[in-house]
Amino acid sequence: MSITSGIPSGIPSPLKLRPRGDQRPGQHPGQQSGAVLPNKMTARGVKVFYGAKQALKGIDLDIHESRVLALIGPSGCGKSTFLRCLNRMNDTVEGCRVEGRIALDGEDVYGKAVDAVQLRARVGMVFQKPNPFPKSIYDNIAYGPRIHGLASGRDELDEVVQSSLKRAGLWGEVKDRLREPGTSLSGGQQQRLCIARAIAVSPEVILMDEPCSALDPIATAHIEELIDELRANYTIVIVTHNMQQAARVSQRTAFFHLGEMVECDDTEEIFTNPRDERTQGYITGRYG
Repeated sequence: MSITSGIPSGIPSPLKLRPRGDQRPGQHPGQQSGAVLPNKMTARGVKVFYGAKQALKGIDLDIHESRVLALIGPSGCGKSTFLRCLNRMNDTVEGCRVEGRIALDGEDVYGKAVDAVQLRARVGMVFQKPNPFPKSIYDNIAYGPRIHGLASGRDELDEVVQSSLKRAGLWGEVKDRLREPGTSLSGGQQQRLCIARAIAVSPEVILMDEPCSALDPIATAHIEELIDELRANYTIVIVTHNMQQAARVSQRTAFFHLGEMVECDDTEEIFTNPRDERTQGYITGRYG
């Protein structure tokens, strides 16, 4: 049977495996094979433990500015655990311990001087299931700017709400419904509301944990188009089980397996010319 027979339609077929360790002189294993781009975030030697159980095993990864990085791999491989490390969401998990270094613009996000709340304003999160606050559409967006003091008055707050909803592609659908509950929106609209809420505090990085898994194909297409538009102004990291989605929305892809980051490269390279047999096995559907 052809090694390409298990590949979902819409994804280029793998051509061949590059020899392991086949990378340019001076190129880090977590770096893209193409042109050198500025790093917005970096991870070096990141390990995560839940009690005595080790969930991540020394992750090294560069996250390039104004690019979309997709994290793929089987369930339980550590993708979401790594994502939550980037804005210290794992701080809220009892018994979780993080080792190694994660830097945002060169600053260690786990440094003693770093305020986790302020970090999460700079590195926002959109979760798997839409989770609008039990407030109006307007107040869902205004909440973050209010608590962070980002708007000096009502007129400025109105402007933030409108611009955030416009950037999330939702303004035209809700501009006459701003006082209605956020929960009154459809699932896809709720997810775009959550994205608007995240960008209202002017983050630099947006983390997305399977943001389309609970949505229908039309709502998914809206979110994917939005991701492509947002990357002009934000660095985006998305966890997805959908390889077609990773191929459509990302410029780089990292493959995780059993707590390891097996390889990271340009998305086209990962899907057509993977270095590691495990990556090829996952892409061709032999396991996962």
